[in-house]
Formats: sequence, structure tokens, C-alpha cells
Amino acid sequence: MRLFHTSDWHLGQNLHGQERDFEHACFLEWLLRQLKHEQPDVLLIAGDIFDTVNPPVSAQERLYDFIVSAHEQQPALTVVMIAGNHDSGSRIELPAPLMRRLRTHALGRVLWLDDGQLDAERLLLPLPDASGQVAAWCLALPFLRPAEVTGRQLGDDYLKGIAQVHEWLIAAANAKRQPGQALVAVSHAHMAGGSVSEDSERSLIIGNAEALPASLFGPDISYVALGHLHKPQKVNGEERIRYSGSPIPLSFSEIGYQHQILDVRLDGETLVSVEPRLIPRAVNLQRLGPAPLGELLTQLGELPDIDLLAEEQRQPWLEVRVRLDEPQPDLRQQVESALQGKAVRLVRIAAEYAGKGAGDGEEASAELIELDQLTPEELFRRAWRDAYANEVDEATLKDFALLLQDVQQEGEQP
Repeated sequence: MRLFHTSDWHLGQNLHGQERDFEHACFLEWLLRQLKHEQPDVLLIAGDIFDTVNPPVSAQERLYDFIVSAHEQQPALTVVMIAGNHDSGSRIELPAPLMRRLRTHALGRVLWLDDGQLDAERLLLPLPDASGQVAAWCLALPFLRPAEVTGRQLGDDYLKGIAQVHEWLIAAANAKRQPGQALVAVSHAHMAGGSVSEDSERSLIIGNAEALPASLFGPDISYVALGHLHKPQKVNGEERIRYSGSPIPLSFSEIGYQHQILDVRLDGETLVSVEPRLIPRAVNLQRLGPAPLGELLTQLGELPDIDLLAEEQRQPWLEVRVRLDEPQPDLRQQVESALQGKAVRLVRIAAEYAGKGAGDGEEASAELIELDQLTPEELFRRAWRDAYANEVDEATLKDFALLLQDVQQEGEQP
């Protein structure tokens, strides 16, 4: 059996106010070509399909056009998609009856039966191979919110609730599968030891228990397709537990590595190989600085001029980081003037000010940070420090995290 593992599409995302629809369109066209050429049995999309719980219509059209096109060119392809923390679980599931006719399974929520038991049946999906025989079972685990895994028989401990859900689902999968059939998990979570992209990954902190242990996925699971962290990586060096990463760089902090999908091959229950398939970058992200203003203006003047024959929508997005000794009221005007006729699109100017430390003669700097660079938790920490002149305690942080989860859930209603 052969699977493609991808995640964190973030359809509808803006980069400092600039929409990324062209880049997403290029990725999806590339992915369709890969599916047609390589003919995998399964496509796994491990959450954060959309960037917000209420995505623009254009982003929803991108998703559903892709699913229809994939089915038309490869009718035997099975698609499994789950909701991430950026998604609305109910929105992801809304067209599920229609998508099942396209061999696409959309799972957004964990549900419970009247007797308080996990509805494991809806989270277990058969994965047929090219011959039409069930070669594996998929354990679909959308992002688990506190309200979904606490209470009932689970108590109020979030991590214990998550562990119990995994235990019950794996037990149900083992009871269902036949000898030789693999178990493949697709999950949206932050696993312990994962490398985080601070600028673009919404925190999953629940009190002080953010990162989940890899031990949730025991040796019965042949492969774990993860979403949430945008950098491709193994979890604790395990070949079978992987993040595929996002298909495009979602912030300037993500420009230093190659984005990819993962090509996974199984022979029965045995994981044979996991190979990256590198995604061509339709639009580059370029960062200049930090540097003094004069030096930076010189660098801007050396950028390539506009090629009238080239597509404007392929011009790089540019972030300029300037180091100042004093405020420059006309900073933006100077930067924009230097960029006249240049083949880049300016999306952000970040300034930092250098000054003297108090009495020690050493240089100290304070960077001006925009609000969209800070997580809600960091904003709360800063507000607490300003109000009370000390660090917020863990109990208060936990209460804040639970309130934040409640607010995000309320915003999910389509």
C-alpha cells in the first residue's frame, strides 16, 4: 500500500494582509500531477486545512475543486482529511455525506455514544489498496479539544482524557483488523520534542500540558501521519511518526527549509519507506536585515528590476528589518521609494531601536513587535506583567488557556 501524507494547507491564509490564493493554487495543481503520475492508494490530510474557522468562500472552493478533480482523475483514490486546531470541526464535516461519494472521509469531531463510550466506529476507516482489498485501517484523530475529552468517564484531566481516547480507538482498531492489515493513524497534535514555528503555529497549550507523548501511538501503529508543526520532522527520531509540514512557508520564519509531502509505502503491517517529495515554491519569501537604515536602503536598491514579461503574482514577498538609533517618521516612505521598479512585493517593515544600557555602557536593543507576532498567551503574560509587575502563575495560565479554548470553540460555529 502507498500513501501520500500532507497537512497544514491553511487555505485562505493572509501574509500580513496579502492573500496567498495563487500559491495554494500552484501547490494543489502540483499535488494533482503527483497523484496522477504516482497513483498512491490514499491521500492523508492531517488537519489545518483552512487557516481560520470561518474561511473565505474562495478557500472552500479551492478544497472542494481539488477533491472533485482528484476523484475524476483517480476514481480509486481514498482521501482522509481531519480538522486541525485552526479548523471548525463541524464545518469540515458538513459536506461529509457528499464527499463520501468521492471516496473522501472528512472527520472533524470526536463523538460519544449514549452509554458514554467513544464512538470509535466513525473514526476507523478502511483503506483499500489498488486491488480493492482492505490493506489497512485508518485511525482518524482530529484535534481534540478539552470539551471533547473531559467529563463523562474521563474526568477533568485533559492529558488523561486524550490518552484514554487513543487507548480505546487503538483497541477498537485491533479488534476490527485482519492479519496483515496495517494500522495507520492520522492526527493533529503537538508531540513532545517537536520543532515549532513560532510565527505561524497557534499554540495548543492547555494549562501546562501542551506536548503529547509519542507513547500514545504504540508499536501496533505502522505509521502516524501528523499535522500542526509546519517543519517536516520525525518525532523523537522515529521513522514511523512524522510531521509532513506545511506545503508553503506560512511566515518568514519558515523560509529556511524545503517544504514537502511524504510518500509512504507499506508491505502488509511493515513500514517499508518514507520518502519526501519536494514541493516547488511558487513565490519566494525574502527577508533583508536587520541592518542600519543606510545599509538597508543600499541593499534595496540592488534588488532586481521588474521584468515586464514575468508574472507579477510570482514576485517575492519581502520583509525589511531595519535597525534605528532614533525614530524615522518617514521610514516607510524611504523604503518604498528605494523599492520603486523593483521585482518584489513589500509586506512588512520591522524596526528595532538600539540604545545604551543603564549605567553599564553596553548596547541594548528593544524590538518593536507587532501584535500578530504574539500568541494570545504571550499577550496575556505581558499584560499581567504590566499590571502586577511579576510573572503570571501556572494556575492562572491554565484558567486563561481554558477560557481561550472556549472562545475559539464559540467562533467555530459556521
